[in-house]
Amino acid sequence: MRRLIGAALLLLASACATQPPPPSVDTGQIIGEVGDPQNRAKLHTELAALYYRRGSMAVALDELRSATSADSNYAPAYGMFGLVYMDLKENKLAQENFERGLRISPNDPDINHNYGWFLCQTGHESESITFFKRAIRNPLYPMPWRSYTAAGICSMREGKLDDAERFIEQALRLQPNDPGALLQMGHIRYRQGHMEEARRYALRYNRTVPPTAESLWLALRVERKLGDTVAEAGYANQLRRDFPRSREYQLLQRGTYD
Repeated sequence: MRRLIGAALLLLASACATQPPPPSVDTGQIIGEVGDPQNRAKLHTELAALYYRRGSMAVALDELRSATSADSNYAPAYGMFGLVYMDLKENKLAQENFERGLRISPNDPDINHNYGWFLCQTGHESESITFFKRAIRNPLYPMPWRSYTAAGICSMREGKLDDAERFIEQALRLQPNDPGALLQMGHIRYRQGHMEEARRYALRYNRTVPPTAESLWLALRVERKLGDTVAEAGYANQLRRDFPRSREYQLLQRGTYD
């Protein structure tokens, strides 16, 4: 799930998620002592994002506590707190921190996006769209297609296929090869019964990034609908080989295709 938010994380955390693992980070006293309070808060928040990406949640929380001790009004630190607590399934704390960050900086696109994704993951899909739109409206937001894609995903979860299609089309206009948008458009075309188009989007996704269980399952079902048994068997073998413990492989074993 983190990959969509990977699809969708705080800008710094999102950038880190696409980079090789960082070298060991020195969190010595210099960082905590040099510079103005906001700069210290920024540095500690950046360190927290690195540790978050590495799965070191306890250390990330320590860094964030240092950040907010240095500057209690540094909004990105609360946004990062929200991400960490969301990953830890501490939903009440996640919500409190996202909302505190937005009280300080209501137009922050990253906090708006991530809070929207949190709401979508916790059964508040309709409410999440408001925050994705706020992120998109910020002219300084460098990745608006990610919020369009997230809004499309959450609209699909509500069964609002037309809304989902519009959001994903917007994402692809801005970033034609965004993997998340390609995959979601494949799902939309499959749901609409446009199998040739669904095939094209699934192929584009699988050629842009390494295939996932989700993308292989989509491609397999498309080929099944199109009657290409050879391609279907190929995707089934790849799913079995690469993702034997996935939900998608379990569905394949049960023969539950739709």
